Amino acid sequence: MKTGLIPDIAYALMTARLRQTLVAAAGVTFSITMFVALLGFMNGLNTLLDDLILNRSPHVRLYNDIKPSPVQPISMATAYKDDYHFISSVKPGAVRKELYNSGAILSALKADTRVAGVSPKVTAQVFYNIGPIDMTGVINGIDVENEQRLFFFANYVTSGRASDLEDVSNSVILGKGAADKMLANIGDIIQVTSITGDPLSLKVVGIFQSGIAELDKVQSYASIRTTQKILGKTNNYLTELQIKLHDMSTAPSVAKEYADLFRCDSEDIQTANAQFETGSSVRSLISYAVGITLLIVSGFGIYNILNMMIYEKMDTIAILKATGFSGSDVKLIFLVIALSIGFFGGLAGLIFGYILSLIIDNIPFVTAALPTIHTYPIDYNLKYYIIAAIFSLVTTYLAGYFPARKASKTDPVNIIRGK
Repeated sequence: MKTGLIPDIAYALMTARLRQTLVAAAGVTFSITMFVALLGFMNGLNTLLDDLILNRSPHVRLYNDIKPSPVQPISMATAYKDDYHFISSVKPGAVRKELYNSGAILSALKADTRVAGVSPKVTAQVFYNIGPIDMTGVINGIDVENEQRLFFFANYVTSGRASDLEDVSNSVILGKGAADKMLANIGDIIQVTSITGDPLSLKVVGIFQSGIAELDKVQSYASIRTTQKILGKTNNYLTELQIKLHDMSTAPSVAKEYADLFRCDSEDIQTANAQFETGSSVRSLISYAVGITLLIVSGFGIYNILNMMIYEKMDTIAILKATGFSGSDVKLIFLVIALSIGFFGGLAGLIFGYILSLIIDNIPFVTAALPTIHTYPIDYNLKYYIIAAIFSLVTTYLAGYFPARKASKTDPVNIIRGK
């Protein structure tokens, strides 16, 4: 093999048909550019939606649900213990909404090495009193420090400070939709009435916007102490425990374990957000499919260009073989041409893809539903660039292999005789 001359010959053939070579490289560059930018944008969008839903959702939620009593009086009657019981219009049992022995549950959860953090919560259904009109709403009593550490609560407080819930007595952060309906601003005093009929005045210290308009119309936040006061409950009254795990994938099994251990109801994040996760997977699949399609299309362009180059360079191939170059040498020459186009075109594509991602990342994206987002989201994960580079080389290798194989089998005697 005359391997020392192969790079020089490949270079000479590429520069002899420079326009075709540049067109092939431009096809690879465009494909890689769009592949990187598309994947970065689609996965950035998925991350944004994950932040809106999944980051605000506990991995496991413990609570007491309202449900019919599993044991009916007739089931306890010995006279009918061997009979089938058909009971209609079963009403929910008289159960309390709070978690039983919440202090002991909190201690057990904090000692569990699988748990990254726990945030207690008290939910109160209230009426916002707007003159003669009562508007239904929900006030969530939270531990501000844990809510911020685990669920990034302060990121969604668009006006005011989240810490004021703990610092200011009888304070509330209103959902934006509720604040707009009540024409309430920071510093205003609003009246709320619990479902038991007890009124309480609350000072507005902030506005909260989750990005889900229907929630923001009814949902507001206060400290746990203030919410317990609204309901007229004691300091150990908790309706929910929100748990973040170190490994989210274990949430279904952990939720079932806690439900059996603490004798309460549980819900894991996979069950609560099954449709959302499916949507994210589909969007990622579509972006990968489109990107790979672009690379395959550019591969066909390279294949056609190399085929034309071989057809036009039959005399050159014949001379190479006649002067001692083997079929494998000729095949290697055209593979070097294909891989050179893939390498340099792919490298340019990675650079332009990064530049295009930066441009998209700086385009203003202003919407009332997402107050914390100011530009289009982009994910700059290194794996997209690695995948693009690998596909660029693989696609161009396959596009060059078959024309190179054809060139290696060319008989120089037939070519010279034909001339």
